[in-house]
Amino acid sequence: MARTVNPIQDRARRAALEKAAYLAIYERGYAGVTLADIAGYAGVSKGTLAYHFGSRAGLLAAVMRRFTRTITVATRRALRQAATPDAKLRAYVENQFYGVENTRRFYTVSLDFLAAATRDPALMAVQRDFQRETLTLDLELARLAGEAGAEERARLLRALVEGLSVRFLADPAPDLGAYRAECLRGLRAVLGWEATPA
Repeated sequence: MARTVNPIQDRARRAALEKAAYLAIYERGYAGVTLADIAGYAGVSKGTLAYHFGSRAGLLAAVMRRFTRTITVATRRALRQAATPDAKLRAYVENQFYGVENTRRFYTVSLDFLAAATRDPALMAVQRDFQRETLTLDLELARLAGEAGAEERARLLRALVEGLSVRFLADPAPDLGAYRAECLRGLRAVLGWEATPA
């Protein structure tokens, strides 16, 4: 008799497995993490992972889709709730640098994933999906300074965030407030707004 699958429980189980995989990748590195490692973090068998994701690559792609989607959804929600252009900038920055440990984890896993994606077309497709989603958010901010030149400003905004994220990772004791303030100043400069205190 075939097993009956409860879709809600199945989604919850997948989410828990993806979170365990995310933590395993962070601690062991993308190249070094195995299905056995991830199964250990999740407290399940390798067969359970294979059932839900098919393969290590399928699991790791699902992990990146989940966590990049989480960031973009949270950022989009924060931008919608912000009442002024300045509040939108602040909300955007807070969602790019959202706690020392969370930021370190996300950017470590993200860069590790990007490195792997340069050699794997399926993973690169996930990376490109993330780039399209972030471009939508970046364009929303870039258009705060008008439609003309918005795409170029959006690329500069993304370059600023990505550059600061790499510096954040290399910093042995990052000051979250300082990174947020620097990002905010940079965003204002890209938008051509007069500098105001962060």
